[in-house]
Amino acid sequence: MNEITAFNPTGVAVQDAETMPHSIEAEQQLLGAILTNNDIYDRVASIIGPKHFYDPVHARIYEISSARIAKNNLASPVTLKAFMEDDEGLQELGGPAYLARLAGAAISAFAARDYAQIIYDLAVRRDLIVLGRDISAKAAKVDVASEPKEQIVEAEQALYKLAEQGTSEGGFQSFLKAVTDAVNIANAAYQREGGLAGVSTGLIDLDKKLGGLHSSDLLILAGRPSMGKTSLATNIAFNIAKAYKKGIRPDGSEGAIEGGVVGFYSLEMSAEQLAARILSEASEVPSEQIRRGDMTEAEFRRFVDAAKALEACPLYIDDTAAIPIAQLAARARRLKRTHGLDVLIVDYLQLVRGVAENRVQEIGEISMGLKAIAKELNIPVVALSQLSRQVENREDKRPQLSDLRESGSIEQDADVVMFVFREEYYKEREKPGDHDLEAMAKWQEEMERLHQRAEVIIGKQRHGPIGTVDLSFEGRFTRFGNLVQPWQQGAGNDQEF
Repeated sequence: MNEITAFNPTGVAVQDAETMPHSIEAEQQLLGAILTNNDIYDRVASIIGPKHFYDPVHARIYEISSARIAKNNLASPVTLKAFMEDDEGLQELGGPAYLARLAGAAISAFAARDYAQIIYDLAVRRDLIVLGRDISAKAAKVDVASEPKEQIVEAEQALYKLAEQGTSEGGFQSFLKAVTDAVNIANAAYQREGGLAGVSTGLIDLDKKLGGLHSSDLLILAGRPSMGKTSLATNIAFNIAKAYKKGIRPDGSEGAIEGGVVGFYSLEMSAEQLAARILSEASEVPSEQIRRGDMTEAEFRRFVDAAKALEACPLYIDDTAAIPIAQLAARARRLKRTHGLDVLIVDYLQLVRGVAENRVQEIGEISMGLKAIAKELNIPVVALSQLSRQVENREDKRPQLSDLRESGSIEQDADVVMFVFREEYYKEREKPGDHDLEAMAKWQEEMERLHQRAEVIIGKQRHGPIGTVDLSFEGRFTRFGNLVQPWQQGAGNDQEF
């Protein structure tokens, strides 16, 4: 089976229906090329690894060669002989002499990448066949615990992993790779001149506290009703989608170099209502006027111009009510595969469905599921969350971590927990009677101080400091913005600490 033969690019070895697609000849000739010229390894290392070889002996030869080359040591039939003399598989093929025969049948260097690509493609085909058999076997087995819908989601998840990584298996990675990835992220932030490692929210002070929205992070944005959770999430989504620019990333892949593609699960509002909010912010026409159609000609023109400008924004809205967490994950995968996906927003967490009977367990399942999506798709996931009523019973209405509904699991799974707080909302409801002039004057002074101001309180951040970020809030347009501090007057909105 493993004799050296001339490789026919169209002749993939298939002996019968059970034989997996493979090409022993391609593997032999690529290994031979590496053993005669170690520089070839650098050309193919980004395409294939030991796991892509069909023959286990070839996989071991490649693994030992790559380990030696990585240490700047020579990988040749002579040097590999010492490591593989006792290898039973190699003995069956003729012992160390097989290594010399590989080197003798080496291909020319220029064809190495083509051969590596063939080996990789055949490995993916084998993974697809295994996956197909697994799907078929599970579907054939009628089991009460395994619903067909769940099987579809599982199959889609496995296929997505295969499409993204070329393998359906995960596993350990070396510390060297983890360190390299960490250095690359720090370098990307450094290249932006002390900017952000993550995606910018468009809110300067919030970016400075968070360093942007980081890939694989779950961020919880919580608040009581009327605090502006959805408005803030909508603003962030709009800012990211509006700033989207496609290009070549530092790692050589194609994708967002600024802003990003945003997926927005709107489980409370319809897609039209959400779009109206974004248009209100962009056109500076109050949302209630848009709803009623009560606009002047100038306002309507601004509204139409804003709609035209936003047509190209990569913001995708899914307003399916009570969506199950498994389906939410499947749709996010599909969106990433078809249009790309850089940030996912869920409004809001308590409206997603789980399968657990107990409500606390269900919320735990949902928060774990959202964190899993963030890690699997390597994107930040921003999930909105309601707060319990105990906030209203305190004199200081500022929210804290213990106010999160079913807080245990949400607090545990989240990398960042933020609260939206507008003191103006509560102070407005404390208006004294007109007869108490002193109290009324004090109230008016307080209202003036709090007018159009909001706070984002960072109650937990795994990778950075906690604290409060002050923002401006224009209720008419449901718009959060950068707040100009007193010492920045006259300098515009470009703030610096």
